[in-house]
Amino acid sequence: MSTEIYYFSGTGNSLYVAKELQKRIPDCSLIPMVSLLNKEVIQAHSKSIGFIFPVHALTIPLAVKIFLKKIDMNSAEYSFAIVTRLGIIFRDFKKIDKLLKKKNKHLDSHFILNMYSNDVEDKHYKNPTEADILKLEAVVQERLNLIQDIIVNKKISRGKDSDYLIALPYNRPVNYLLEKLVHLAMTFSEYTGGVDYFCSDSQCTGCGICEKVCLSQKIKMIDEKPVWQKKVICYMCYACINFCPAQSVQINNMPGVVKSYTRINGRYPHPYAKVKDITGEKQ
Repeated sequence: MSTEIYYFSGTGNSLYVAKELQKRIPDCSLIPMVSLLNKEVIQAHSKSIGFIFPVHALTIPLAVKIFLKKIDMNSAEYSFAIVTRLGIIFRDFKKIDKLLKKKNKHLDSHFILNMYSNDVEDKHYKNPTEADILKLEAVVQERLNLIQDIIVNKKISRGKDSDYLIALPYNRPVNYLLEKLVHLAMTFSEYTGGVDYFCSDSQCTGCGICEKVCLSQKIKMIDEKPVWQKKVICYMCYACINFCPAQSVQINNMPGVVKSYTRINGRYPHPYAKVKDITGEKQ
């Protein structure tokens, strides 16, 4: 393949972008990052290599960070990254460059696409209508046409984020603290005497979909109920909460009280992403 695109997607936004970009780039393959994380070294083979993933707490997801530390990019002559986000300003392409610098590589181009959020715990969350999704999709499609031209012709595109909806002042200690808080949530149960960040309520039907879509394989079905294993890191992809057909999966507050908004805000898996698509990332 002349181009390899490695992607990480919990509820489908980044997967949608990866599939749409693959249609535009000749001789292009899609490879899920999660399927390779158990390797000591991840060997890339193409001259053009891309990474597509969502923004997590203003930075790159833990799974993507692990992936970038392991990938061997000696074959690469051109590299790019695309991040999907709700709209909060993103500044951490430099973090990717820092990881790639150890391999004598850097991003030649990077891009940001605004899409709908899967963070249903937010009290201001609004579940998008079909019209909302189609309107945003039209913008994404237009942007992808421009991105395709840049990638195929191996142009340099490293502009600053100018399409954000929410601006936050840059503060390195604050950004560092946010990242650490996310990592704490990933191992929440180990620090709170058994209270997990995620939980299921009485609406659970025991269907096992949460286990199937869990990208870190933290969830195991025991006696027809999901159990978030304490010794397994969570990737915070929110697949379990957004793909649960009974909307049974909830988010705990620190004291172990379920956040009320997760019960009333609905759910957001990308309309083109199915359970089998997310499950397939682990294979």
